[in-house]
Amino acid sequence: MIPEIGNLALTFAFGIAVLQFVFPLLGIATNRWRWVLLAKPASYLLFLFISISMLCLTWSFYVNDFSVLYVAQHSNSRLPTIFRLTAVWGGHEGSFLLWVFMLTLWTVAVTFLSNQLPALTRARVLSILGALAAGFISFIIFTSNPFDRIPVDYPLDGQDLNPLLQDFGMVIHPPMLYMGYVGFAVAFSFAIAALLEGHLDALWARWVRPWTLAAWAFLTLGITLGSWWAYYELGWGGWWFWDPVENASFMPWLLGTALIHSLASTEKRGVFKSWTILLAIAAFSFSLLGTFLVRSGVLTSVHSFASDPVRGTYILIFLGVVVSSSLLLFAIKASKVSVSGWFDWLSRELLLLLNNLLLAVATLMILLGTLFPILSELFGWGAISVGAPYFNRYFTILMTPLIFLMGLGSIVNWKHYDFSTLVKNTRAVFAISLLFGLSMIYFESSLPALNQFKMALGIFLFFWVTGLSLQDISRKTRTKNGFQFKRLSASAYGMYLAHIGMAVAVLGVVMSSFLSVEKNVRLGPGQTLTVAGYDFKFKGVETVKGANFQGTQGNFEISRDGDFVALLQPQKRRYFASGQTMTEADIDPSLARDIYVAMGEPLKGSTDWAIRIYVKPFVRCIWFGGLLMMFGGVLALMDRRYRKKIKARIMTKVTLDVSVSTSSETSGD
Repeated sequence: MIPEIGNLALTFAFGIAVLQFVFPLLGIATNRWRWVLLAKPASYLLFLFISISMLCLTWSFYVNDFSVLYVAQHSNSRLPTIFRLTAVWGGHEGSFLLWVFMLTLWTVAVTFLSNQLPALTRARVLSILGALAAGFISFIIFTSNPFDRIPVDYPLDGQDLNPLLQDFGMVIHPPMLYMGYVGFAVAFSFAIAALLEGHLDALWARWVRPWTLAAWAFLTLGITLGSWWAYYELGWGGWWFWDPVENASFMPWLLGTALIHSLASTEKRGVFKSWTILLAIAAFSFSLLGTFLVRSGVLTSVHSFASDPVRGTYILIFLGVVVSSSLLLFAIKASKVSVSGWFDWLSRELLLLLNNLLLAVATLMILLGTLFPILSELFGWGAISVGAPYFNRYFTILMTPLIFLMGLGSIVNWKHYDFSTLVKNTRAVFAISLLFGLSMIYFESSLPALNQFKMALGIFLFFWVTGLSLQDISRKTRTKNGFQFKRLSASAYGMYLAHIGMAVAVLGVVMSSFLSVEKNVRLGPGQTLTVAGYDFKFKGVETVKGANFQGTQGNFEISRDGDFVALLQPQKRRYFASGQTMTEADIDPSLARDIYVAMGEPLKGSTDWAIRIYVKPFVRCIWFGGLLMMFGGVLALMDRRYRKKIKARIMTKVTLDVSVSTSSETSGD
């Protein structure tokens, strides 16, 4: 009965989404005010019914209702409760329902927090969000319904959740990632609404920017959690390997970063309006493209969900409709919102423009590397693989000048900045950064020359961005009576924190990439191996048993100079339901270094095991930097100007909207 309620709620939600899409736009076109007013209650009802559907699916997993096909495919009676609940988004159908739930959550947030918006603008935005919801819900109902029953006698037990997903990281990683993905739909809807109105000003940018910041912060957290999960769960010690699904989330993040900076220019100086609109369309379009790549089966990944060509075709058609219609509207209307503004060759506008261009080119570079294997097979060029060397090389080339310019972005003024002043304000930080960078060549002289140069460049950029950010904060808050930190806005502090977070992540990438020590060795019980100054004593193995698995656990005593450091206990697990074998690494973490041990396979004819040992300096800085960037976005959201009441200009526009609509009511609906 519960699955049928969920399915019925999903059907009702589809009808409401269509209503939310069609009636407000028709009402605006025909001056029927009551139709326009339907947008707000429809958004609440849409969220209600999707929430009911989500709760019904969650309950089906909780009670092990294996008569539901999706539950039988992704759960098991022995699966711990926390993983039974998160198995809701562990497969294709449930992950799409989560996507739609997040979309309706964003829609309700816009509805609840948009009372200050002009009424017609709000109606257009909610209508566009309704159109997107209708498209996704129809996809679920007709191709990926999670409430389908098993037509014959259902199994007594389920097939189990993928062991890779039976981890706490998968409890929080997908919701955060999807909140970021779907959040760009709000900026997209505002952009389309602005094109329909033929009007875009600094006030519009002020409305859109907090929504974009929120989506970007969620996506930053989701990507950071995904990298952290891949690092410890996949058992190979890496934190990023340019997997197509990783790329699918990274590309919208790059465009979202560009959009935030472009919105700042539009809000402060009224420039780059058409470019801002295009970035808002592109960021959400790349989110849809990522959905297609992950769920169509065209690419192989440990994260991908589906390989059904029907589903992939539907998503591709939906992507084509959204992108083509948006770009067509942009081509027709962009001239009405564009504006030209003057700024000098040395100004914050120019730096932000260069920032945007580098981020856009980096996105296209990643897109080309991700899609090239598909295009190669499509055009009969043979099977071609694009690996990490391609991405690492060109991404580094593009990101190096971007990070350098990022350091300057916070200190250069809008419109014009004197070059001699720039030299004066940056020469001390430049000298210190260069000194630290060159010192790495001296201290790491054993590395190849190219690696020494890359390390020196990375260290230079870390001190350059961090030093300029801290110096600028000091300069702008220092007074005769000491530091007055309230002189800077929350948005400014958020910018500095995000920039420093990027610098910290760069430090982690550089140090872990070039100073890590990795060993694949053969060890038997009682044997000791020294790696990077640490002694690893293999004390033997023991059998361990969990709720739904049984495995072998190795015991490694780590010491340094005779002093005990840690006891690491990696495992090799075999899951009962699926029969799959998984590696569970064990890590002794610290900000300065990680000690990482993973079990390989037992070697035939002996008691020895294949063991992987890693010592990774400063690898935690990568995720710490990601968290700093996320908190920077959250801090910027707290800026008081986003909380101010809309003043006379807005009230005038709302009054005008109401008066026009009211006068139209006299002619009848």
